[in-house]
Amino acid sequence: MPVIGYLGSESPERYASRLGAFAEGLAETGYVEGRDLSMLFRWADGHYRQLPALAKELAAAGVTVLVAPGGAEVALAAKAATSTIPIVFELGGDPVALGLVNSLARPGGNMTGVTSLSVEVSRKRLEFMRELFPQAKLFAVAANPTSPTVKSQLTNLDAAAATLGVELRVLNANHSDAFEELFTATRDMGAGGLVFTSDPYFAYRSRRLAELAAQHGVATITQSRDFPLAGGLMSYGGDFLQSHRHTGIYAGRILKGEKPADLPVQRVTKVELFINLKAAQALGLSVPPALLSSADMVIE
Repeated sequence: MPVIGYLGSESPERYASRLGAFAEGLAETGYVEGRDLSMLFRWADGHYRQLPALAKELAAAGVTVLVAPGGAEVALAAKAATSTIPIVFELGGDPVALGLVNSLARPGGNMTGVTSLSVEVSRKRLEFMRELFPQAKLFAVAANPTSPTVKSQLTNLDAAAATLGVELRVLNANHSDAFEELFTATRDMGAGGLVFTSDPYFAYRSRRLAELAAQHGVATITQSRDFPLAGGLMSYGGDFLQSHRHTGIYAGRILKGEKPADLPVQRVTKVELFINLKAAQALGLSVPPALLSSADMVIE
């Protein structure tokens, strides 16, 4: 029975919806855990520095395929662990720029996977926030300084800010203890709102971020639909359920004998805008009709 090694940056609970989508993708290729294959999991539980060691454990266990979903850090850890075991990654950045593959069409080597537009659309979050606050001249940006994609995202946000004629103040946070300061600093500086860069660490803590945004009365937009579903104002980012389903499909195809080098990196182009009107009302905001009409989901 083949074994899939699954490298997770968080806990099974935080990955629950992603795991479900991954299982759907596997099932589309005819594989069901426990019937056709077994799975070996390693979880970093939010301690991303443990990812390289956990990836090496999976490689040493001799798994058939190594799945590395949930961001660039996970994929880079998997790449460093083995050059022979097939790897399927899932992330929001550019795998070519990150050095994971030679090109999207011809990955080469032992890696392929799925990428979404979450990182590339960071600037759109600022544009949406400006639509809510057309008179605002200052916005705060939450960034994880340890993220492999943070530099490119901030460059894109700076370009958007110049076009919009607004100023940005970057606030760094790479652990949960720093989250509250993001919101107090945004409020104290009089910024129009808080724009989160794309980062898995933020996405997997959407509920806590929604609680803090409500507590401090700060208009906030993140990458993950989990944020407005938990009571936050807005989200704009890639459809993570679709990207994880495609990850499962690729894992299944490799189990059937296909090579990662021959499987083009899948690009999930769907992005989704979620707006929570209850959160807007609590903040005293009136959402422009044009913004509402472009939303994929409006939470009443």
